[in-house]
Amino acid sequence: MEIYKLPQSTLVNRNIPKNAFDDYANSKQKRDFTNYVAKITWKHKISQETVNLSGDDVKEIQLFEIILKEKQSISGLLDLIDKSIPYHIIFIINFEEEVLIRTAKKHPHPINPDNSVIDWVFLSGWINKDKCDFSLKLKGSIDFTYHDFCSLISDDKKRFASITELIEYQSQVKELSFLIEKLESQIKKSKQFNRKTELNMELNNYKNKLQKLTS
Repeated sequence: MEIYKLPQSTLVNRNIPKNAFDDYANSKQKRDFTNYVAKITWKHKISQETVNLSGDDVKEIQLFEIILKEKQSISGLLDLIDKSIPYHIIFIINFEEEVLIRTAKKHPHPINPDNSVIDWVFLSGWINKDKCDFSLKLKGSIDFTYHDFCSLISDDKKRFASITELIEYQSQVKELSFLIEKLESQIKKSKQFNRKTELNMELNNYKNKLQKLTS
């Protein structure tokens, strides 16, 4: 996969025990680590020391490879890992011949700087490993590298000057999509003609806003 084509200086290749996160996990999360996760490997570290690039907002990028026992959503476990580590992480989730990529933009916890607060999650769909061509462009700064990668896995045709603008855009798309879905459900359940007409007008308004935003 293209994502692993990084300088030798970034290679870590260190196994991370699943119980390394026990201090942060509740009983269910501990069971989920056991039931769903086969192996966690810290594959690469991108930092000023390893690639001679610096970053203002994003100081380091870690690549974690996770091999699953079954094709299962582990978003809660990934949130837990993200919150317990102060650096930005790119997760490469593997199950058989498929892979899913996830990363979360985050900032230091205001009280405990060794922990993080998640601002936004960028997530790809499941992809065949042979067709996974995401790569990290190591140029300019670590901020640029991370922003560019988030844009890639978001599969947005638009390009934004900053990751903040990208998150604002995706947040608006998500909110409008949610409102459209909610109104469509209400229209199906509504039996009054006048009420349906009002809801349809509102629905068309949101659809037009979404089309304008994404075009």
